[in-house]
Amino acid sequence: MSTFLYTHESFLQHDTGSGHPECADRLRSISIALNQPEFANLIRMPAPSGSEKQIVLIHPQSQIDRVFQSIPKSGSGYLDGDTVVSANSGAAALHAVGAVCDAIDHVITKQATNAFCAVRPPGHHAETNRAMGFCLFNNVAIAAQYARLQCHVDRVAIVDFDVHHGNGTQEIFYSEANVLYASTHQYPLYPGTGGLNETGVGNIFNAPLSAGADTRLFQAAMGERILPALIRFKPELLLISAGFDAHKDDPLASLNLVEDDYAWVTRELMDIADKFCEGRIVSMLEGGYNLSALASSSAAHVRELMTA
Repeated sequence: MSTFLYTHESFLQHDTGSGHPECADRLRSISIALNQPEFANLIRMPAPSGSEKQIVLIHPQSQIDRVFQSIPKSGSGYLDGDTVVSANSGAAALHAVGAVCDAIDHVITKQATNAFCAVRPPGHHAETNRAMGFCLFNNVAIAAQYARLQCHVDRVAIVDFDVHHGNGTQEIFYSEANVLYASTHQYPLYPGTGGLNETGVGNIFNAPLSAGADTRLFQAAMGERILPALIRFKPELLLISAGFDAHKDDPLASLNLVEDDYAWVTRELMDIADKFCEGRIVSMLEGGYNLSALASSSAAHVRELMTA
């Protein structure tokens, strides 16, 4: 079995403008890291273009139309104060959706053990009817619903270790008992959600961390709240919103994680996947804005996935 790596040149053409933290150099840095000899056995998959049929599993057609109609033929447009779109953003968003759905297909049919989708725009802030926080469509939510409706997976777990709470993913599945959403994140911080009292129908598990939290506190949050919830849930598929902006060097937040933390949490999630879902994991990129930290943290994550 093997680890699939999805990416596509269209992700580099989603132009957010000079100085924007969510930039094409993020993927370039990951590509350089994952082109080192130790990653030679990765199965490299060009992300196919997804479809509106896949997006509409989560977002209504009116919202899909609103996003695509906001994309300019040239120059830049804004979906909110932070979320920039350019002429090629629609193609990038479609390939991001295509990547995660194709990864689901290959993992469910056991053609791959697991997969990492190095995609942009990211997705976990996108709500049902709202694009925000650098995100156009919610990639991980689409992947979860695709697995449920197209691949007949009953219980899907989503673990989000981005430093920002995935408000969109939580909103989408807040009343859906067969999708577990679990998040560690700095709190309070953008987008302001993710409190302990946000529990959905017993399927939402937030583990907020204060500014300055380090390895010990991160591992405690995972070990005392997130991992036990996963074990009780017994997922048939595990999805990861893999944001690497809780790293100590990231400029947009104030947690103090290091590369070893991402390796550790990946191993812990793989152990649970081995017990309950035949190792089936699909991970997809969310945040991470220090290029060096992003590259080394992504490499640590993928290195562990390849040990399956």
